[in-house]
Amino acid sequence: MPKEKSETVNEKYKDRLLNFIFGSEENKEWTLSLYNAINHSNYTDKDAIEFNTIKEVLYLGMHNDTSFLISDTMQIYEHQSTYNPNMPLRQLQYLSNLYEGYIKKNNLSKYSSTFISLPIPKMVVLYNGKRNVDDDTILKLSDSFSEEHRDEADVEVRVRMININYGHNKELLGACKPLQEYSWFIEKVRDYYEEYTLEDSVDMAIREMPDDFLIKQFIVINKAEVCKMLLTEYDEAEAQELFKNEGRAEGRIEGRIEGRDEGSTKRLIEQVCKKL
Repeated sequence: MPKEKSETVNEKYKDRLLNFIFGSEENKEWTLSLYNAINHSNYTDKDAIEFNTIKEVLYLGMHNDTSFLISDTMQIYEHQSTYNPNMPLRQLQYLSNLYEGYIKKNNLSKYSSTFISLPIPKMVVLYNGKRNVDDDTILKLSDSFSEEHRDEADVEVRVRMININYGHNKELLGACKPLQEYSWFIEKVRDYYEEYTLEDSVDMAIREMPDDFLIKQFIVINKAEVCKMLLTEYDEAEAQELFKNEGRAEGRIEGRIEGRDEGSTKRLIEQVCKKL
């Protein structure tokens, strides 16, 4: 049926579809596959993964997408459907809270006379927005500093941004079948969403999805949640574009979208449209 703009969003649902697929205990084997593909490793024990994703109930106003401990590393994965060059700053804030949790959980002391052994942070952004970006990019915190004094900085943060749009990073996506299937699914939904409702777009993409896709049953079983998460992501991207047309900063928009206590993203978009 033709696309209408009457769908509503459950603004309390904060999760992203990518995190829904790769950030749960239920799908640890997919998380391990993603980790191996990104790090060129060959771990086989999914129970080596220990999720430590930040939840808003612990840190008011702050949550990340997916983070976990494996071996001696702290893996921090963020999904972005809109380009954000400020991810090093955001990831630094996440890392600080993750280390705080790690220290408390292991009964360590920052005031000890001996070194605390910490897991090595590995920061990744999985990008599938419409902006044309390289397959693999390193974002640096130092790029936010004035060029004149950049070399004087005592801290640096590097975030690897990986383009996971379908057709990009074929070797990496080929090494992680669930990620390749997710990329294919998003591409199909986007194509149909140009003309149809999101629910119809998801239905048509599911019908086209090959039966041997690992994520197919998971998507079918959780179709209602999948639709909610995708609609939230698309609405956020649309709202950010509208505000950019008004000359407002992306960070303020994202904060308003993620931090509102009442009203839906749709109403926010309608308010912005009236001002344009």
